[in-house]
Amino acid sequence: MQVDSVQRWMEDLKLMTECECMCVLQAKPISLEEDAQGDLILAGGPGPGDPLQLLLKRGWVISTELRRIGQKLAQDRWARVHSMSVRLTCHARSMVSEYSAVSRNSSKEMGQIEKLLMEKCSELSAVTERCLQVENEHVLKSMKACVSETLSMLGQHFGQLLELALTREVQALVRKIDASDNIYTTESTTGNLFSLTQEGAPLCRIIAKEGGVVALFKICRQDTFRCLYPQALRTLASICCVEEGVHQLEKVDGVLCLADILTDDSHSEATRAEAAAVVAQVTSPHLPVTQHLSSFMESMEEIVTALVKLCQEASSGEVFLLASAALANITFFDTMACEMLLQLNAIRVLLEACSDKQRVDTPYTRDQIVTILANMSVLEQCASDIIQENGVQLIMGMLSEKPRSGTPAEVAACERVQQKAAVTLARLSRDPDVAREAVRLSCMSRLIKLCRSPSERNSSDAVLVACLAALRRLAGVCPEGLQDSDFQQLVQPRLVDSFLLCSNMEESFV
Repeated sequence: MQVDSVQRWMEDLKLMTECECMCVLQAKPISLEEDAQGDLILAGGPGPGDPLQLLLKRGWVISTELRRIGQKLAQDRWARVHSMSVRLTCHARSMVSEYSAVSRNSSKEMGQIEKLLMEKCSELSAVTERCLQVENEHVLKSMKACVSETLSMLGQHFGQLLELALTREVQALVRKIDASDNIYTTESTTGNLFSLTQEGAPLCRIIAKEGGVVALFKICRQDTFRCLYPQALRTLASICCVEEGVHQLEKVDGVLCLADILTDDSHSEATRAEAAAVVAQVTSPHLPVTQHLSSFMESMEEIVTALVKLCQEASSGEVFLLASAALANITFFDTMACEMLLQLNAIRVLLEACSDKQRVDTPYTRDQIVTILANMSVLEQCASDIIQENGVQLIMGMLSEKPRSGTPAEVAACERVQQKAAVTLARLSRDPDVAREAVRLSCMSRLIKLCRSPSERNSSDAVLVACLAALRRLAGVCPEGLQDSDFQQLVQPRLVDSFLLCSNMEESFV
């Protein structure tokens, strides 16, 4: 979500005040330690009648306080541990009372956990106060174990209470979506659900478990809500970052619904792009559950065809990125997809897009393209298509991928592009025509530079290994393109020896 930084700062200022005066009274004297100011966690409150925001903000405050108490405990800073324990008690009491004021009648289970939480808070405050009066190190050591155990139990009760309360609020949102036939109510509720998915995987699991996936696909199957499809699909993509979300998608024939949306040209490009994002998420190689998506195999040809068309017609870099990311993941998902892509002339579509700055203008997008090429390059027919579309030169250009901003994410993306470009080149060079074209384009000199100059590859070992493998494959076709020193150090030895030589190599500035 795009949030103005100043606005975010102003909201966070609400968390920079003591929640109760007794917190200050019981914690006197106020510490003069150099880090005391940094330990103040503020509890301010969200707007009235907003239980979800109350839970999230209070939950963040208490979680942070628990973590910091643990840090001070490890340092044996008992005065800080006690003052922070008193403050934690105030925060917990405030969360319980405020949530009770804005929510419906609490369940018996929640009431029991609230009681246990407050008991542990009182116990923590009492035991840390006693620790302040103890000077014997052996006694303090035994009491430290008691404090640590109490803190651990308090954290467990807090986690249970927060999960129960959030589950209850998610259930209310899902019921509201199910029961609503009003487009504005549904839009608002779906937006709230999407905001929750941005809070992390635990909340996504709760949403999936409580029927969020079912409710969102219900929206995507009603023509009256067509304008809400992009929002609902964006929320689904976020939920499906966890296995529970993918399981629920499979149960409600979600893949079939996605295929229908992708293949229906009457839907807007934005809608089809968001459907592609869901496909990319559920086929992610990082989720082992995706290998068991039996329904995906039934619709794979339709989906792949629609995604290639979306890449070809994409009006922006974002749309192309989503569609190409889905294709890249599908090529990991099943090898048949690579054969389908060949038949659909996907190589031409992807390579043509590389020269269109409107569609391909970031290393993240080139990462998806080169991933598809690397996976397709295991097929023999791929080599002739690559040569025909001037693909070797484009792959050569990817070996020189450089970050613009220097952010860690962009640097990592550039490393992946370089590595996969080298892998693609090594695989394609089984074909002598490709190997000769690569040598003609001076790929060997670029690979040598990547091997010998750590800064060229951002000191990446993965890029180094891929470049050594590609260089050895090309050297088998054109050994005369190498100097003796390059051959003796980078090609002739075992791969591991060349790797060790290059990974320990310091650049020469002479």
